[in-house]
Amino acid sequence: MTESVIIGFDFGEKRIGVAIGNTVTQEARAYRIIDSRTNAARWEGIGAVVKEWEPSAFVVGIPRHPDGTPHEMTARCERFARQLEGRFHLPVHRVDERYSSAVVESDADFIDDEAACIILQQYFEESKLNS
Repeated sequence: MTESVIIGFDFGEKRIGVAIGNTVTQEARAYRIIDSRTNAARWEGIGAVVKEWEPSAFVVGIPRHPDGTPHEMTARCERFARQLEGRFHLPVHRVDERYSSAVVESDADFIDDEAACIILQQYFEESKLNS
């Protein structure tokens, strides 16, 4: 198996959590939080991460209500995923992130990078089950 980097995102209107993982170890780690309050800040931050890590794919968490129905952030996260595809021409995998922030145990004010780590790790776990 060829090693490649996958970047995971926990999208938010104010902040985007970023996690990094690779296809060999299939272990994710929290990487950083990007300011998402303006489009310029959002894409500048994401572009810097993409340039640094040269990923082969992205993973985006898609939030839903506990019963699986979409809510107001579902469409925004789907739009973000489509924008990633369009800007960087890489595959974007979507992961159900209903409970990612709830699983994070932290005293920190901002846990977006940890939530992204859980989303990316969930992707790796699902990939193992499907292979």
